[in-house]
Amino acid sequence: MLNRREFIATSAALAAAGVVLAQPQPESKPKRTLKKAVMFGMIGEGSTLAEKFKVLKDSGFDGVEADSPTDLNIDDMRTAADKAGITIHGMVNSKHWSIPLNVPDEKARAEADKALATCLRDAKKAGSSSILLVPGVVNERLAYDDCWKLSIAAIKRALPVAKETGVKIAVENVWNAFIMSPMEAARYLDECNQGQSGDPMVGWHFDIGNVINYGWPEQWINVLGKRVLKLHIKDFSRKKRNDLGLWKGFEVELGEGDAGWPRVMAALDACAYSTATTPNWATAEVGGGDAKRLKQISAQMDKLFAM
Repeated sequence: MLNRREFIATSAALAAAGVVLAQPQPESKPKRTLKKAVMFGMIGEGSTLAEKFKVLKDSGFDGVEADSPTDLNIDDMRTAADKAGITIHGMVNSKHWSIPLNVPDEKARAEADKALATCLRDAKKAGSSSILLVPGVVNERLAYDDCWKLSIAAIKRALPVAKETGVKIAVENVWNAFIMSPMEAARYLDECNQGQSGDPMVGWHFDIGNVINYGWPEQWINVLGKRVLKLHIKDFSRKKRNDLGLWKGFEVELGEGDAGWPRVMAALDACAYSTATTPNWATAEVGGGDAKRLKQISAQMDKLFAM
């Protein structure tokens, strides 16, 4: 192998003879196809659905996630979104915290089942490809192993509706003291899909910011791979957590926390989430506001996705 001095001397000699050595080229990043979205509650400007979605589109976004069950009319929301060129790509189960799938009371579990089915059907009406689901809650009264069994049973009960609607169930990692590692997350999904034929209807809605308190996002992505259905984009500062308190860790702009975005993007490239021919969604879940704020978030996401 030529050292630097030999390379320069050889290049000079060849240049004199009219020969040009090819220079080493930096590695090019793959073409990324991610589509940007926000949570509906982040749109702080506009008094009507039409106005809100126009602000969102003008701020550089293509999609939104909304809640269900909801008091909003889903048909009206779909009409306004379509007119603005916005896709309601996902719905969030609005009852999974108040009535978790692992609640001990059978009557309450029936209500949780009903809310999950409603969310799936509303998602179909909205044109969404998935719903976000917190699978359960673990605490001193609700045992971990019971949460595992009861939530998987509830998800399996919902699978006929998921298949009927064509809407997938995306389980999210949150601070619910349940599913604390990517290996466990993969096993959980595999159990939910066990015995089902065709394309798996249960996947993962990976929240990048939520995992930083106890893990590293790229490790989760590497383990989950093709099981990742959707992304939530937010950051988290371990220093702010340590200095100011746990929840203060989220009070940081995108790219200014400890997500390790170059590693995250490399992991998303490796599993082809960020480079898919049919673009996948990346939804900001941060403090929203008016058009100026939304444009700031859009620019921050563009910067992260270019890393």
